[in-house]
Amino acid sequence: MNRRALLLATPRALFPVGLAILITGLAGHARRIAESPAHTVAVGLLAAYLVWLILEVPVTFRRTTATPVDARTLLPYALARLAVVAGASFGPLPWTTWSPALLIPPLVFAAGVTLRHVAIRTLGRFYSHHVVRQADHRLVSHGPYRLIRHPAYAGMLMAHVGFTAFFLNEAGVVALALLVAAVIWRILVEERPLWLIPGYAGYATGRARLVPGVW
Repeated sequence: MNRRALLLATPRALFPVGLAILITGLAGHARRIAESPAHTVAVGLLAAYLVWLILEVPVTFRRTTATPVDARTLLPYALARLAVVAGASFGPLPWTTWSPALLIPPLVFAAGVTLRHVAIRTLGRFYSHHVVRQADHRLVSHGPYRLIRHPAYAGMLMAHVGFTAFFLNEAGVVALALLVAAVIWRILVEERPLWLIPGYAGYATGRARLVPGVW
């Protein structure tokens, strides 16, 4: 197996590791539900993340005949997501008593996942976890793509901000920072072939990548 093939295969191989971490963390918080209502919310949030991963399985394991240009970015991206999940699953909860604020991070998480899936559905068959340009690739500028250039990444990061905020600990914050860095790197790599799509340069002008008015 050559280096590129190994880089493409490793993130997929880490998928069951992520599932195992989530299930272990979910079981651990379930055993402690009687201690605090926060553990009940933790179980729900970990279960929601697990469902999110499963729903994206068809895209995650979709085969492509094209050669992705982002192979070297995939492993840091996958490891950062794994670290976020591990920090949440095994770290202590910052919540000791019930508070309405407990529900804010899960709502942010839900909003992020919703944005991501709307973006994926808007792109349809043009969406891929790999950076590939299809022969009939065309510009998509409706739906959430009217506002920002990479709403799927924006939604994914928003979901992880909410996720990390609920399970707030130092390891999770560091993992989130690494994930943000990995996503920025992937975007910069991804945009190189995108600029070759007719109309993309005009579309990109005046539209932020992730956050309007910021970047």
